[in-house]
Amino acid sequence: MAAEAYVQMKGRRWWREVSWRYLVAVIAIIYAAFPIVYVLSASLSERGTLTGSNTLFEDVTTIQYEALFQTYFPQWIVNTLVIGGVTAVATVLMAASAAYAFSRFRFAGRRGGLTFLLLVQMFPQMLAFIAIFLLLLSLRDVVPILGLNSRLALICVYLGGALGANTFLMYGFFNSVPKELDEAAKIDGAGHARIFFTIILRLVAPVLAVVALLSFVGTFSDYILAGIVLQDQDKLTISVGLARFIAGQFDARWGIFAAGAVISAVPILLLFLFLQRYIVGGLTAGSVKG
Repeated sequence: MAAEAYVQMKGRRWWREVSWRYLVAVIAIIYAAFPIVYVLSASLSERGTLTGSNTLFEDVTTIQYEALFQTYFPQWIVNTLVIGGVTAVATVLMAASAAYAFSRFRFAGRRGGLTFLLLVQMFPQMLAFIAIFLLLLSLRDVVPILGLNSRLALICVYLGGALGANTFLMYGFFNSVPKELDEAAKIDGAGHARIFFTIILRLVAPVLAVVALLSFVGTFSDYILAGIVLQDQDKLTISVGLARFIAGQFDARWGIFAAGAVISAVPILLLFLFLQRYIVGGLTAGSVKG
């Protein structure tokens, strides 16, 4: 009887303290999944509309995807992957180098530099889009490769905006690596470059993955800066190119837009799955106080 009463009490306690969490989780999953399912249904619909009267998966066809690949969409994918990949790699190298210098070296202006980086990251880059436009407009007459309608210019803009926040994030992670490792490597004759590339970067791999992921996702989904810098159809990124399909009030092509959105989500999903084991560790370890 005592065992039966204990089981009943434990069951009531589970329903009272734990069951509601499953209910909240189910509601959150439905809330998050419904837009995805709706967009997927619209991409497979022959009519290609987003009207509320449409029944989910009433008709399934690939006509929207076929029409999508008759546009500049394949070139937009290549442009976005190249810009995002180069930006992510360059951001990691630049931010890691700056964070290593702030973490390991003691020099005049170090504290002021850290404070400046903290202040810089408080202002969104899009606040300066007018200045960026005027700057690139002037550079186009002097150095065309760094002017408007240049993918290299867009990468440089992204790198300038990402340096402050990512350096500060990496700085906390670098401080968690014992300095005794550096001293031991110096005794063996290693210089700063060898310590940085062969020892430190391997130990801080989680935060490197997080910074690369955040940089790639931010670049991949950016619309304002990419829309300002890039102008030719064959140089656009996915976010700017897809917006052209729904820019008109009466000729919006929602079916093609939905098909492009579904395909665009695949690279981000694969990247998240590949870097999943680094994400939590990199974000939490970056909060260590230096």
